[in-house]
Amino acid sequence: MKRHGAVKIFFLVLVLSICFVCHPGHSAAEQKVISLNYANFFPAPHKHSILADQWCKEVEKRTNGRIKITYFAGGTLSPAAQIYDNVVKGIADIGFSCFAYTRGKFPLTEVIDLPIGLKNGITATRLINEYYKKFKPKEIDEVKVMYLHAHGPGMLHTKKPVNKLEDLKGMKIRATGLAAKIVTALGAAPVGTTMPETYDALRTGVADGAMAPFEALQGFKWGEVVNSSTVAYGSGYSTGMFIVMNKNKWNLIPKEDQATIEKINEEWIERQGRLWDEIEKEGIEFTKKRGNKIIYLSGEEDARWAAAVRPMLDEYRKSMKAKGLPGDDALKFCLDYLKANQK
Repeated sequence: MKRHGAVKIFFLVLVLSICFVCHPGHSAAEQKVISLNYANFFPAPHKHSILADQWCKEVEKRTNGRIKITYFAGGTLSPAAQIYDNVVKGIADIGFSCFAYTRGKFPLTEVIDLPIGLKNGITATRLINEYYKKFKPKEIDEVKVMYLHAHGPGMLHTKKPVNKLEDLKGMKIRATGLAAKIVTALGAAPVGTTMPETYDALRTGVADGAMAPFEALQGFKWGEVVNSSTVAYGSGYSTGMFIVMNKNKWNLIPKEDQATIEKINEEWIERQGRLWDEIEKEGIEFTKKRGNKIIYLSGEEDARWAAAVRPMLDEYRKSMKAKGLPGDDALKFCLDYLKANQK
């Protein structure tokens, strides 16, 4: 009798153990943790860096800890110009940087960096994501795109006032990607440095000025080493930026968690775009408090700057045609989008 009872207890324990192991809430697949790293060039205190870190935490939260991401700010995992290639190689699993830092690698996507009349970050960010959805450029096929974004109009920040085109003659202006062509078209000499390198370039005289949105005056502390900013919407431009993941790492993530991450990405498009405009205002206030001058060009002078850079649009079309890429369509799409959506 005792033996019979012991056998019953044994089988009861066995059944309960099997149920515990096989229960959906405790499956091996669900409990497996995928660990990833994330490389960003923005300094840790910068609001874009903070938002990127929040993205990592949101992914971990909504996947119930199945995806854990270690975040590296300030270029500590990878220098800004190497982030994209390092994601492709798997040195970084996720990376955040600028397309312009690898000039020529993303020819069609350079359309976002042209002086096409962008006036704010939210519109620029929505535009670059709509462009990507429509054209799916093969040049970005090596990675899984999380989402893209772009800043509001890049302006000129200098160590001495620039009131007219002639004042730029002989000046060395920091610019990357197509912004370097804008600098040349305006009569100055471009200096190619990444954002983190520019403070020292301005401080030491390697550059006499730099082109970027106003947020850089606070976010990268340029306001400490320049004295003047020139607002020229006619030659204003943007810079396309990416958050991408290594494809092999993406494919390791279960479909359910992939869908969760895609949803977060859609939310972050809006948050990133609105943040650009928020910190743009902060950059303007920062430089004003330091006593730096902001010069607003007259309508006539602004038109001169616009005319100087306008040939870049035709040059883009011809260059894309020579490469067999739909540059005409991409540029028309962007201009039509701005006409319909930009306030």
